[in-house]
Amino acid sequence: MITVKTFICNPFQENTYILYDETGECVIVDAGCYTPDEQESIDSFIAGNNLRPVKLLNTHGHIDHIAGIEYLSKKYKIELYMHADDVDNINRSVAMGAAWGFNIQVPSCEVNFVEENDNVTFGNSTLKVIALPGHTKGGVGYYNAEQKIIMVGDTLFRGSIGRTDLPGGDYETIIRSIIKNLLPLGDEVRYYSGHGESSTLGHERRYNPFVNEHPFEL
Repeated sequence: MITVKTFICNPFQENTYILYDETGECVIVDAGCYTPDEQESIDSFIAGNNLRPVKLLNTHGHIDHIAGIEYLSKKYKIELYMHADDVDNINRSVAMGAAWGFNIQVPSCEVNFVEENDNVTFGNSTLKVIALPGHTKGGVGYYNAEQKIIMVGDTLFRGSIGRTDLPGGDYETIIRSIIKNLLPLGDEVRYYSGHGESSTLGHERRYNPFVNEHPFEL
């Protein structure tokens, strides 16, 4: 059974997640830990729960979601999994970070590219890759069908959606991703966003104005 632990990181208040199961293996999703205190908090949780990180997973490559990749990949000797279409966002984020005074590094670890319907495994658990372009060109989600949970990055928020005015973003595309790729997973599915609290797809289908104003046949 997967347990989800949330850490709120960096000035953007980004959610970094650790997913782990009964084997002790874990994956770190959207490693945004930037400060030494944030990194120590994650390290202490891993050590305190006898966890063994095996993969870094990214939903997309924006600055607030990659700030901790270099640190964690080196400390735990693990590789990064992401969509190839978001590599440009990582490079762009590093340049933007320098301009804003953030010391963000291009990850030096091995990068493994995932595609829609790929399976990413750890311990006894499997996460299916769900294509979620729109916030960025290469946005993806990681879905566990058994527990009906999905990590969606900045695609969907409680009562809102991710911004689409940055490079690679597109409003119609993000709405299509939500309507076609997320909602059919079922109302009971709980999603975990890149910012803010988790919610269910059913709640967003009923109450999110960006979602319920569009026909399902979009």
